[in-house]
Amino acid sequence: MAKSNYVFTSESVSEGHPDKVCDRISDAVVDLYLAEDPVARVACETLATTNRIVIAGEVRGPGSLLKKVEEVAREAVRDIGYEQKGFHWATAEVAVHLHAQSADIAVGVDAAGNKDEGAGDQGIMFGYACTETPALMPAPIYYSHQLLKNLAQVRHSGETPWLGPDAKSQFSLQYRDGKPVGATSVVLSTQHSETVSQEEIRETARKHVLDILPEGWMCPEEAFYVNPTGRFVIGGPDGDAGLTGRKIIVDTYGGAAPHGGGAFSGKDPTKVDRSAAYAARYLAKNVVAAGLADKCTIQLSYAIGVSHPLSVYIDTAGTGHVDEDKLSDVLRQLMNLSPRGIREHLKLNRPIYARTAAYGHFGREPDADGGFSWEKTDLVADLKSAFGA
Repeated sequence: MAKSNYVFTSESVSEGHPDKVCDRISDAVVDLYLAEDPVARVACETLATTNRIVIAGEVRGPGSLLKKVEEVAREAVRDIGYEQKGFHWATAEVAVHLHAQSADIAVGVDAAGNKDEGAGDQGIMFGYACTETPALMPAPIYYSHQLLKNLAQVRHSGETPWLGPDAKSQFSLQYRDGKPVGATSVVLSTQHSETVSQEEIRETARKHVLDILPEGWMCPEEAFYVNPTGRFVIGGPDGDAGLTGRKIIVDTYGGAAPHGGGAFSGKDPTKVDRSAAYAARYLAKNVVAAGLADKCTIQLSYAIGVSHPLSVYIDTAGTGHVDEDKLSDVLRQLMNLSPRGIREHLKLNRPIYARTAAYGHFGREPDADGGFSWEKTDLVADLKSAFGA
C-alpha cells in the first residue's frame, strides 16, 4: 500500500547549467536539420568545458548544413548568456565531429515496400500525469522549474543583472493523504557576480519562491538554503564539464514517476526515446485531464526496426475511475503508436526542440507553431465519450 504522508524532493537546473548548455546545443542542431529537411536524421551529442565545445554524432540530411553547426552552437551559448572569460560564445573553441548515419540503422528503421518505418532503437518509455498542479505535473519538479524560469527571465530582462546563467533549485514538499501541502525545505544555488552580497541574493530568491508557491507553503527559515557554499561566481562549463543527456530526471518528472533511461536532447523524432516519451505523456495527461484518474503512468516499449509498440502498460495507482484494460484499448484506438503515427499525430517533424532543452519537456504550454504539442488535451472529449463520462 502506498504511503500517504511523506516528504518528496525534486530538483531542476537552469539553461546555463553545463549539462543543459550541451542539451541546448544538441537540440539546436536537431532544429537546424529539421528546418531544412523534415525527415532528416540526427543523433547529436555535445561536451562543453572551459572555452571548448565538442559536437559529435550521426546525421542524415543536406551536407551543406555541417558548416553551419558551429554557428548554431555559438548562437545557443550566446542566447543563454555566456560571455565569461572561461566560457564565451565568441571565443570558445568549437570542434564538430558529425558523420553520416550508419547504413545498418537506416536499413532497419526506414520504410520500404510493405514495411512501415520502424523504431529507431529498442527501449522503454514512460509518461505520467497527476492532479497536483494546473500543468498536471508533480508539484516538486513543477516549482523547481518555475523558480529557475523566473530567475532566468529577470536575468535576461536586465532587472537582476548580477545573476549568472548557471543555477540549481530543489524543493522538498510535505504530502498529507497523498497531496502536497507545503514546503519543508527549498534550496537554490545560483551563479552571481562578485559585487552582490549573499543577503541580496537570498532576499531576491525569497521573493521569487513566495511568488510561485501557494500561500502558506513557504518552508521554515532555517530550511531555506540559498548558495549554501557561500559563493558561486565561477559557473557553467568553466566550473564543471557538461554533457548531453545527463539530466533525464530533471527533463521529465523529477523522480515522481519511472523513467525509461533514454535521453531526449539531440535526437530527431524517429528516435522513440524522445517521440514515444512525448506520446506517453500526451496520453497520460489526457487521461487525467478527462477526469478518468487522478494519476496515470503509461509505459510503451519498442524494438529497433519494428513499427508497433511491443507493449502498452497503464497504471492509475488506484485513482482510476475506469477499467484500465479498456482504457489501454481506447488509447490505442485514439492514437497510432507506431513511430510514424506518433510523429504525424503530434507533428514532430518540425524545428521545435531547442526550447525543450531547459525547464522540463513536460508541463509546458503548447506553442502556436507546434512546440510542446504533446501537452495538448485534445483527446479529452473522445475519452469522456468512450467511457460515457
